[in-house]
Amino acid sequence: MKIVVIKQGREKSIERLHPWVFSGAIAKVSGNVSSGDIIQLQNTTGRFLGYGHYSEHSQIAVRVWSFQESVPLDVSLLKNRLREAINFRQQSINTELTNCYRIANSEADQLPGLIVDRYDNFLVCQFLTAGVDSWRQEIVNALCELLNPRGIYNRSDADVREKEGLNLESGVLFGEMPPERVPVLENGHTFLVDVQKGHKTSCYLDQRDNRNLLGQYARGKEILNCFSYSGGYCVYALKNGADKVINVEASAITLDLLKENMSANNIAEDKYETICADVFELLRKYRDKNRKFDIIILDPPKFVESKNALMSGARGYKDINLLAFKLLKPGGLFFTFSCSGHVNSALFQKIVADAAVDAKRSTKIIKRLEQSICHNTSLNFPEGDYLKGLLISVN
Repeated sequence: MKIVVIKQGREKSIERLHPWVFSGAIAKVSGNVSSGDIIQLQNTTGRFLGYGHYSEHSQIAVRVWSFQESVPLDVSLLKNRLREAINFRQQSINTELTNCYRIANSEADQLPGLIVDRYDNFLVCQFLTAGVDSWRQEIVNALCELLNPRGIYNRSDADVREKEGLNLESGVLFGEMPPERVPVLENGHTFLVDVQKGHKTSCYLDQRDNRNLLGQYARGKEILNCFSYSGGYCVYALKNGADKVINVEASAITLDLLKENMSANNIAEDKYETICADVFELLRKYRDKNRKFDIIILDPPKFVESKNALMSGARGYKDINLLAFKLLKPGGLFFTFSCSGHVNSALFQKIVADAAVDAKRSTKIIKRLEQSICHNTSLNFPEGDYLKGLLISVN
């Protein structure tokens, strides 16, 4: 077994079961270790700390899979972890109404670097680290045995792979090529997903519960849906009695898919509008025209990619929330989100509160929002709790 020795005093996070070991915490590496290799972690006295995969290119040099010496890192462990992850989803999701959800959520399911999403009978995988990439075929074999899919598609085209020294890849791993549009159910609503080219693995499954929540407030309302993507929030709103939804998205191709999703749910064209525009610019135009809405949904892309971008990203969040506050009618509702992991819940609330003060709006928090249960988080890995949101009543 190849050994990675941790510097004295740097083993405390591992002892708290945190799965990341940064390169600066390593005292030495014994043996000829390459990216993707299975290693044993030890402290400077030789005491066992864990088993993990090594990465020579990433700042996260080791991702720990097992903290027990009696539980080695092998194919049996991989299959057991996948089985546990699948069972958890089947117990917590009504799979008769929802057949699109995350099956494996990386570190939160003790499967560091592995993402597996289900879209009906197709699985979409992302192998984001050298460790899981080296186990690609074993993972495919296990998924076939456990779920018997029609096809497994690889969407390992995320930029984070480059930090692991890996190429960006996509293509069929098993079975059939997914069709251009895969029809799926989410809480009984029909969606068409673009598995091959859509954002991430094709759609934002982490917002499922929040979309469902919007439906409880939508009846009779005029809604502005910013960063609408393929129309998830729009479908839930209109199927629950909203008067009108205006969808704003910078990608014309994505808005075409949104229109397909409206048709798939038998939604009349006069109930929604699509605007291909920069959200910041459009909100300023609406502000200048004194345009008002009953509900605004603000689910922007990640504004903060690194700690160095925190200040500029925070300014972006404040600016766009300030604009939204000015467009809400008295008694209006505001669904606002951040998916930036570097922006924690306390900071996000402060940013939104500062924006409300500048907009001279009185507010109440109705509910704190988070990612759906299939994007589970673990107590020992707070970095996985990336999506935070607020449902706010505005006067």
